[in-house]
Amino acid sequence: MTAAAGQAEQLWSRCAGCASLLYRKRLRRNLDVCPECGEHTRLGAPERLRQLVDPGSLCLLPDRLPEADPIDFVDVLPYPHRLSAARVSTGLAEAVLCATATIGGHPAALAVMDFRFLGGSLGCAVGELITRTAERALDDRVPLILVTASGGARMQEGALSLMQMATVSQAIAALREAGLLTVSVLTDPTYGGVAASFATNTDLVLAESGARMGFAGPRVIRQVTGRALPEGFQTADFLLRHGQVDMVVQRRSLRGRLAALLAAAGTGRPARPPVPRQEPAPHHERLAGAAPAADGTQPAVRDAWETVRTARHPGRPTTLDYLDSVFDGFVELHGDRLSGDCPAIVGGVARLAGRHVMVIGHQKGHTTADLVARNFGMASPAGHRKALRLMRLAARLGLPVVTLVDTPGADPGISAEEQGQAAAIAENILTLTVLPTPVLAVITGEGGSGGALALAVADRVLMLQHAVYSVISPEGCAAILWPDRSAAPQAARALRLTAPDLCRLGVVDEIVPEPATAAHDDPAETARRLRAALLANLLPLLDVPPAMLVRLRRQRFRRFGATRTGIRAVAR
Repeated sequence: MTAAAGQAEQLWSRCAGCASLLYRKRLRRNLDVCPECGEHTRLGAPERLRQLVDPGSLCLLPDRLPEADPIDFVDVLPYPHRLSAARVSTGLAEAVLCATATIGGHPAALAVMDFRFLGGSLGCAVGELITRTAERALDDRVPLILVTASGGARMQEGALSLMQMATVSQAIAALREAGLLTVSVLTDPTYGGVAASFATNTDLVLAESGARMGFAGPRVIRQVTGRALPEGFQTADFLLRHGQVDMVVQRRSLRGRLAALLAAAGTGRPARPPVPRQEPAPHHERLAGAAPAADGTQPAVRDAWETVRTARHPGRPTTLDYLDSVFDGFVELHGDRLSGDCPAIVGGVARLAGRHVMVIGHQKGHTTADLVARNFGMASPAGHRKALRLMRLAARLGLPVVTLVDTPGADPGISAEEQGQAAAIAENILTLTVLPTPVLAVITGEGGSGGALALAVADRVLMLQHAVYSVISPEGCAAILWPDRSAAPQAARALRLTAPDLCRLGVVDEIVPEPATAAHDDPAETARRLRAALLANLLPLLDVPPAMLVRLRRQRFRRFGATRTGIRAVAR
């Protein structure tokens, strides 16, 4: 290409919507919206901020955090090399740009994600920066605006990236408690863990025209269901029709709409004293090595891929099996009171050593017929809303909540997206961060992505010895980051998804040892050990005042973004 041809190419751009050849300066004057067809092109975070905030009001917040590669992830490239390349190509330190500014003269704190940086993925640094921005909004008593553009949680940081969904959600909960407005602006694309947490659990959810949002991406849904997707599936207009956003806004009108909302919030906000911000509790001592099992022994270590296969064994005890062997007098409760009763989630009141508890768990099954009937333990929005109803009921009745997690992930089907899968998961996570009753979670088999986290934001998280807990399945990770799915065993090892790995990272508090081979070889002994571990962890929580429970639970999840410097050395 000659220099003249290259210069000409820089002056012109072809619209992805109508294929028109557009003069770049004209396109920029039109806010990067095609004047011919209205196609909204993707914006980087700096340009987005320039369009939204009042001139001269922008004050960028610090974005330099200690270098971190928390699980030493390597696919075809080491993770630090990918980070370096993203920084060079975008000029950004991370996938989010945070600031304070005014919009229409009204102050706000803003966190704007940038899809150009590793697909806008949510990792520890991104979670930490957004959380700090929310805490700045709380300190300054101003609204928080989140502009999302993300493919989801960052695979290269394993389960620690999954924890950021809870960390940011509880920061939003603190703003809600303080009476401060939170607004998310969905831009194209917003998927996965971001969609299923802070993108949809704010007070108001706006979608820019042309934006797409969902829990599972279109490619995944087509692969899982084998069905063609409806016209306009997951687009802003689709989301509006299905009641998942407050409004769809053209880019040229976005700044004005935000200014109007901020004005209304400033007029109507009650005068409340600031809510004390909880600093993250130090936990370096917990990262010194793998936590011992419930019986005080160090659990045996087996290959990660072998553990994945064990966790998926069809004979492995299910939630209903544990309800029969660990608990007494289980009374199942059904329905979400809105649209249905999801068979992948079972829940109800039971007794544990004479104490009443609310037990909620994923249910898979042992036979093919059972698995199909229970949708392989993949909950629909109705299932997450059923769980939410039972959690809230438990809080009103003063009952502790015990959750049993065993799912490959949330239902990725078309109807699940139509019914608001991402928002349903996000609301569960948000509610669990503030639930004023003890919450004890156990990963019993597969802990898959946001579908698992929707039941696992807890005061204590236990994990059976041969269970797994991950931001994505090894097969899914291999399909994205490796040349083919045959690299799934390698991806399993890289993801650090086993119980010993997650104890070292502080994601899991205690390992429940399984019998010599695995839980399915001696279900009765597994049940006995699980019952003992539940009692040992639950009884001390019963004496903690509700306000203290919530504060300590928030500290537990807040630390995942704040202690990356301690994580790196230990994860190796």
